[in-house]
Amino acid sequence: MSTHRPTRRSLMKAAAGLTASTALGAGGVLASAATAHAVGDGFGLRIVDRNEADARMRYYRFATDAIGWDPGVNVLLPDGYHTSGRRYPVLYLFHGGGTDQDFITFDRLGIRAWTAGKPIIVVMPDGGHAGWYSNPVSSNSGPRNWETFHIAQLLPWIDANFRTYAEYNGRAVSGFSMGGFGALKYAAKYYGHFASVSAHSGPASLRRDAGLVTHWANLSSAALDLAGGTVYGVPLWDEARVSADNPVQRIESYRNKRVFLVAGTSPDPVNWFDTVNETQVLAGQREFRALLGNAGIPHEWHEVPGGHFVRTDLFKRDLDGIIGRLRKA
Repeated sequence: MSTHRPTRRSLMKAAAGLTASTALGAGGVLASAATAHAVGDGFGLRIVDRNEADARMRYYRFATDAIGWDPGVNVLLPDGYHTSGRRYPVLYLFHGGGTDQDFITFDRLGIRAWTAGKPIIVVMPDGGHAGWYSNPVSSNSGPRNWETFHIAQLLPWIDANFRTYAEYNGRAVSGFSMGGFGALKYAAKYYGHFASVSAHSGPASLRRDAGLVTHWANLSSAALDLAGGTVYGVPLWDEARVSADNPVQRIESYRNKRVFLVAGTSPDPVNWFDTVNETQVLAGQREFRALLGNAGIPHEWHEVPGGHFVRTDLFKRDLDGIIGRLRKA
């Protein structure tokens, strides 16, 4: 286990400065007026807005050449972070797709209450309405390089500005729906970054059923994020990129990781979106699990009634498993 970590400046609270928009979620007020000076720019990120008034939830918005607009991130600190002097493991938690999904999604769902008293930092970044945690093949709306933003910029920025373990056993990645796919993709593609990976209703197979998930990634990104551009290319896919991103083609990359999977078995038959999504999630996760099993790679999986939504009880179970797997605070 590596013991080398980059130098970090300690966090400070400051009383005055920039204001951030207020958003109410299940955990209460997300942001009000405050600024701080210890958390700074770096790794291609320039802070253009921030709120550090809340003892646990810190909000930042960045200008970055990787994205054509200013993406945000919520950083949820553990209770006692400011006085403990300890370092903490980190969970990167990714939201799903849709125009109502962003970096505030899990605050709306109740992440503050779910993590109360737990010794872990949770990082919740923007991922685009249909960014698919990827650098797209083409974009007609400026740069939308989410993979670059998350892996090359945000991850080292977090390690430089907060008391983390900047190592394999110090990080986990998880997500819902599109974010679950992003978690599976990043955990395999950047093997040395994450010791635990979780997909809550996240698709795990890009090529099955004539590439339905890949087609959906292209269609949704073209409509919502890329102004007609696509993640994987049309009419011909960038085959090397699909293979590199496809969890079922990266099975060995999950060895020696904690793997946690959730899929619903009974989507709402009246809701076509719910049915198409969770039916494909379930089939893809079963394919993925079979391949993991054949390779002798341990994994925890849950098939439960219902469709395409976050299951709070399983998220909490997953969170305890993540903390159990990672280096202790």
